Amino acid sequence: MPPLTDEPELTQPADQCLPDGSLHPAARGWSRRPLLRCNLRGPWGRVKRWEYWCVTGADRAVSFVYADVDYLGLAGAMTFCSATKPERRSQHQTPASRGIALGERVDEGAYRLEHRKLDLEIVEEPKRTVLRAAFRDRRHGPVTVDLEVERPAGHESLNVLIPWSARRFQFTSKQNTRPARGLVGIGGHRWSFGAEEDAFGTLDHGRGIWPYTTRWNWGSASGTLAGRRIGIQLGGKWTEGTGFTENALCVDGRITKLGEELAWTYDWARPLTPWRVVAPQTGAVDLTLHPFHDKHSATKLLVLSTEVHQVFGHWVGTVRTDEGEAIPVQGLLGWAEESRSRW
Repeated sequence: MPPLTDEPELTQPADQCLPDGSLHPAARGWSRRPLLRCNLRGPWGRVKRWEYWCVTGADRAVSFVYADVDYLGLAGAMTFCSATKPERRSQHQTPASRGIALGERVDEGAYRLEHRKLDLEIVEEPKRTVLRAAFRDRRHGPVTVDLEVERPAGHESLNVLIPWSARRFQFTSKQNTRPARGLVGIGGHRWSFGAEEDAFGTLDHGRGIWPYTTRWNWGSASGTLAGRRIGIQLGGKWTEGTGFTENALCVDGRITKLGEELAWTYDWARPLTPWRVVAPQTGAVDLTLHPFHDKHSATKLLVLSTEVHQVFGHWVGTVRTDEGEAIPVQGLLGWAEESRSRW
């Protein structure tokens, strides 16, 4: 069994890279708020930048992606409701990431795409993030998204630098349990977020210099249970052997960092069967996701190929904070995924 990690908690701003593009030693660690300037310099094809948002509430979800993976630029939006089942999604790809540009800092920037098949924008403001999209679904007509995700004062997030080597590393900012509200229109129907039930936005902000072949797991959930605001952030595979993890709990806006590689059990060939995630040494996590929807995507373009099963469902089990408090989890809406990439 690998030992628990001993990751330093960062408290001061730093650059991600030194002038020669290698990892800045001061960037190694994790923090409760974004501190790094992601001044990436790396060989073409290895630098990856992205913003991924998912807003969940009741039985529905909306996700946005805006990414530059060097070979390719991606922008896309997806809506899903378990009551109506079909996804509505639109994605635009641009060779060599033409027209796609992402900034160096979390919680800053305005990212937009205007295309005949998809209009999309992600705008960071001091107290909120605005998410808007418009596209046309062939069966159901126009789809519009107009959401805002609050940035509460003092709300903590998981910000961690994963170092494979001095030349290959990834910074990720995972932010969950951020209150969300707004409307989604699909044809003549309207969904609301945050009007009659709690809704939350989750951010995956990534900036790094990656190896060519990678696999990762990601699990996430946000919700309110017994008056407590609970956020779950689970990772796997891609951090193994680095001495760092991207695992954390966010309870009532405060982060508990989990310095342990988690054990994931699921069936890639049958993604709608349960996914179990446990912390085998500390017992800080013992959770099972019961999926109801598989958002499957695959891309194959010469040197680039990716395939992802992202399954949405409800988490049940137990998590434990660093104060030793055991919190039962029952029916928390979220997702789990495995991604396999050559990129």
